Amino acid sequence: MSSIINDIEIIKTKATKINDVDFDNLQFGSVFSDHMLVCDYKDGKWHMPKIMPYQPIALDPSAKIFHYGQSVFEGMKAYKDVNENVWLFRPYDNCKRLNISSKRLAIPELPEDYFMEGLKALLEVDKDWIPTKEGSSLYIRPFVFASGNGFHASPADAYKFIICTAPSGSYFSGEVKVLIEEKYSRSANGGVGFAKAGGNYAGQFYPTQLAKAKGYQQVIWTDDNTHEYIEEAGAMNIFVRINDTLITGPTSDRILDGITRKSIIELAASENIPVDVRKITVNEVVEAAKNGSLKEMFGAGTAAVVSPIAAFGYKDTDYDLPKLEKTYASFLKKRITDIQTNKTEDPFGWRFKV
Repeated sequence: MSSIINDIEIIKTKATKINDVDFDNLQFGSVFSDHMLVCDYKDGKWHMPKIMPYQPIALDPSAKIFHYGQSVFEGMKAYKDVNENVWLFRPYDNCKRLNISSKRLAIPELPEDYFMEGLKALLEVDKDWIPTKEGSSLYIRPFVFASGNGFHASPADAYKFIICTAPSGSYFSGEVKVLIEEKYSRSANGGVGFAKAGGNYAGQFYPTQLAKAKGYQQVIWTDDNTHEYIEEAGAMNIFVRINDTLITGPTSDRILDGITRKSIIELAASENIPVDVRKITVNEVVEAAKNGSLKEMFGAGTAAVVSPIAAFGYKDTDYDLPKLEKTYASFLKKRITDIQTNKTEDPFGWRFKV
């Protein structure tokens, strides 16, 4: 595949915002870097990406994103090591998943080199925005949406692919208390739960608000049919440790094929941690909490990497998880972040130098 990086037009900002940013106190995803990548689909093809100053987008009120929700996105991070080298983590997996999501929402798939070469060019322009403080990173948000106009219910004829970046500190701090959902569902068989579609997340907000009103921070999603099986934790994949075995549900129409999830499964196996990929019932988790065999629960995703769960609620009863000195969650998070930040060897080939 020939490189397109020299064909990407770069329009640099006339005034950087970087000197106004407090890099020691970064909120997640609230400060945005100087530039963004924009790529348009029109006349039946994707056109060459270009990099321009970060700015608002002008859209017609009839743009189909507003009416029919054709929108997908990814979440990634860039890191700097002590030698100022820039690294990504499994970026080709993000590109592949973006196209899997796009296909499900009838969005034209993006050429891989537009994604990869465009991202590399953007990171080169904004490399000074990559923070170096422990636990921080440059969060990367690639997304595609329908920009074509019309009120008729059909796929759009024009789309935009954009990458924006945001220097960010840690996503979560501390452990969370979660509520196992008994009524609402985030996805269903045959639906779009496996895709990173914007609407999936919009549908989670209301049940999560109800859980927060009861004193919980997040929702544990269960299957849409019987609500018997644990599936995801908020916007993350979920892992449960019973005795010494780590359990997570298999991917399906309803469960996102998380890149952090895949990495944890492979990493745990390499460290001789027993891993069981299978359906897990709510009753099994409750019984394990009652008999003391439930040792850990944690979410896994790009933003937080690993988010430990301190307690869960189910049927008006709360169950506290034990406080262990050494946990799989902390061990696996450190191993992954050490690979991401080039602090250790990467036997899996996950790290990508920009």
